[in-house]
Amino acid sequence: MGHEYVGVVEEVGDEVSTLEVGDFVVGSFVISCGTCEICREGHPSRCVRAIFVDGQIGTQAEKARIPFADGTLVKTPGMPDPDLIPSLLAASDVLGTGWFAADAAGAGPGQTVAVVGDGAVGLMGVLAARQMGAERIIVFSRHPERQALAREYGATDIIEARGDEGVAALKELTGGLGTHSTIEAVGTQESMMQAIRATRPGGAVGFVGVSHDVQIPGDELFFSAVHLHGGPAPVRRYLPELIDLIWRREIDPGKVFDLTLPLEDAAEGYAAMDERRATKVLLTL
Repeated sequence: MGHEYVGVVEEVGDEVSTLEVGDFVVGSFVISCGTCEICREGHPSRCVRAIFVDGQIGTQAEKARIPFADGTLVKTPGMPDPDLIPSLLAASDVLGTGWFAADAAGAGPGQTVAVVGDGAVGLMGVLAARQMGAERIIVFSRHPERQALAREYGATDIIEARGDEGVAALKELTGGLGTHSTIEAVGTQESMMQAIRATRPGGAVGFVGVSHDVQIPGDELFFSAVHLHGGPAPVRRYLPELIDLIWRREIDPGKVFDLTLPLEDAAEGYAAMDERRATKVLLTL
């Protein structure tokens, strides 16, 4: 909880070289040094010094101390207009995670992409796939308000069925072949198998839903000829590009926040998301 954040720098340590007091910054949900081999190879979420921003370094607070600031935080070109702040906050996790899912799935020009999961990350995956040039984006969703936002972000088709029934509907839409790329943004056994089965041989699944007791039958994986890539998103890798797109107003991921509450009402925000009264909640001081 509490690992998405933006804010203004109030103090810097002696070893911080890229940030100054007064900078507006966007941070990744994983603390990363930015200098180890894993970071340099583009996987900062698995930095050898990685610390997840959660209970230990919670950012649902008035202030937060961020270690390895040079490797974790990215400053914006200036102080953002207030209407840009929700989008910059989205970049801290859900946008960066959806972007990684689309990237890991190999979304690109002319391709058909499916998105399993219509929560905030799945919706950001739709946005990312469209930015990467996907021609057709099929979203599995049963929620009218999320379907509407998915279409706004670039979805071309909506399938309300799940599991094997949903896969059959997708195969019908794709001439029996399946998708080139599939984003898995849930993390359950059903969602993972749905993603794999929706993908054509030679296609790829980008999985970013935190896996809960997922077991993939070895024989089915073997004969699927599907590529799998995912895990905790290397958000820090994408932040400069995402901030630039937001700053130039080419994308508006902030629309995923459909409820804004003061920090002291954080518990109500979690309840609203749990009860599907909100897709994503923004907390303010």
